[in-house]
Amino acid sequence: MITFSYRARLMQRTATSVLWEGRYTFFLLVLLLSLSALPVLAKTDVDFDPNLDFSKYKTFAFLGGVKNLTMLPVDPEVLDNQVHRAVTRELAQKGLREVQAGQNPDLVIRYWANASQQVNVTNMGDWGPYSSYIGSDWAPMYDAVSAGSRKENSLLVDLIDPRTKNLVWRLYLTRKFSSADKDWKKADEEITKAFESYPPSDKEREAKRRERAAHALK
Repeated sequence: MITFSYRARLMQRTATSVLWEGRYTFFLLVLLLSLSALPVLAKTDVDFDPNLDFSKYKTFAFLGGVKNLTMLPVDPEVLDNQVHRAVTRELAQKGLREVQAGQNPDLVIRYWANASQQVNVTNMGDWGPYSSYIGSDWAPMYDAVSAGSRKENSLLVDLIDPRTKNLVWRLYLTRKFSSADKDWKKADEEITKAFESYPPSDKEREAKRRERAAHALK
């Protein structure tokens, strides 16, 4: 027969267990909600041709975005203006001058977006006289960024030599773009940070040569 005191102690232990289980569940719920509320960290990467003389580039022209490939849920015109303004600001600080496309620029600037879902970019978009530059020496970083950005978007900014039609320098900005106004402030800061590597230093050029040699086709 269970005595009154035993039953009281049993009920006390049961109540204590329920209390601790409740506290643990509450703590776990708060932790999960906090983690889900954390912002997705953006990532920037820069790729470039390490064998070029970047000092020869003095002028540039902005071409805008690749048609049919800006797969972002934002106003294309707003995004176009923001990318144009940011790139012009950064290149001007490097001593380059903007000209019109018909004025024989040393560089042309183009941007495009890699959607969060798998996209065969070679079959989409109006590339004009310049290719997508996703093969050969440019493939390793493009493939790595594309594979790592399935839940975000990758905004690519290309600096192209119009004389050789070769890609000179490329910026990858991986982040969520749901609103040009809402998300652009941070994106603008990330573009500024990325352009600190333009033109690349001798150390960066040597590291890029080693990187490309390691990924060279056998």
